[in-house]
Amino acid sequence: MSQGRPTLADVASAAGVSVSTASLAFSGAGPIATETRAKVHEAAQRLGYAGPNPLGRSLRSGRSGIVGVVIGDQLRRSFRDPVSVQVLDGLVSTLGPLGLGVLLIPALDPDRDPTESAELDPLLASAPMDVAVLIWGARREDATLEALQRRGVPVVIGEGPEIEGAAVVGIADQQGTADLARYLTGLGHTRIATVTLPLCHPRQTGIPTPDRLARLDWAPARHRLQGLADAGVEPTVIVEASASLVEDGRAAGHLVLDVPEPPTAVIAQSDLLAAGVLLAARELGLRVPEDVSVAGFDGLDLPWLSPDVLTTVAQPLSAKGEAIGHAVAQVLAGEVPPPVRLDVELRVGTTTGPPRT
Repeated sequence: MSQGRPTLADVASAAGVSVSTASLAFSGAGPIATETRAKVHEAAQRLGYAGPNPLGRSLRSGRSGIVGVVIGDQLRRSFRDPVSVQVLDGLVSTLGPLGLGVLLIPALDPDRDPTESAELDPLLASAPMDVAVLIWGARREDATLEALQRRGVPVVIGEGPEIEGAAVVGIADQQGTADLARYLTGLGHTRIATVTLPLCHPRQTGIPTPDRLARLDWAPARHRLQGLADAGVEPTVIVEASASLVEDGRAAGHLVLDVPEPPTAVIAQSDLLAAGVLLAARELGLRVPEDVSVAGFDGLDLPWLSPDVLTTVAQPLSAKGEAIGHAVAQVLAGEVPPPVRLDVELRVGTTTGPPRT
């Protein structure tokens, strides 16, 4: 046996097979008898051999076994949002059995001044990856997307525009928002406000100017605003939140509700934002839903809002991550996956009702 750590040659010798046969036993490729494979693995376990060098395996296959996942927000915010966590969980649980690992890569700082030049993370230009997943929703003109395309890295997009050569996985959020708006108008609401996800860079919480609305470049916010229009709803006021977090929803809620004539209903583009609006209503002494109805989007379980249960549009978060993972597998198999759009569901809770009379 060689000095130091055992090698594949040591395992082959202990199992009484050739080095090439031992290699096949670990790779799973090519014809090899079950008994022979078991004999090689038993010898490896006895010698404490952990397996072939992954770097050498990647060099032979021409693949890294890595999927780059580009996060479009600061990590400390993304991992406070159950939506991001559940989508990532579904994605990772699908990639793991395929022998694929995940490399998290930050995109451009979402809080930067767009008039200032910014450098992309070096990982986008140099990190080995077989496929890149843009889970925050890409734009047609996006520096991150352009950098990946220059490298020839295949791209899978979560909730974004259809871009030539990229697989897209999205949800029916425009339709879901329209269904929610029609539900509220069916209850008799005519004064409906909305709290949106971030519209464009730099992020901010407040009433967006016409210029910001014109520069709206994030697909989820655009789709959900269009859903209101599809239902014939023109919001009494649009308030933009800088992030999908409760504190941003609370700040937006005060802007929406602390006025002489507040709306009778508020549609927030995420459940965390809706929860913040609900907290703002409580702080202002408004009853939900008697004085104001509040609805969200995502279908999160928020037991800390008890006794309130949000009316929401539920999206299949884990299933979305799994669908992105399946698209990655198809890309690696040389296929061009068609666009995927997952259905959503209106769930009526206790936070909506007829407007006050």
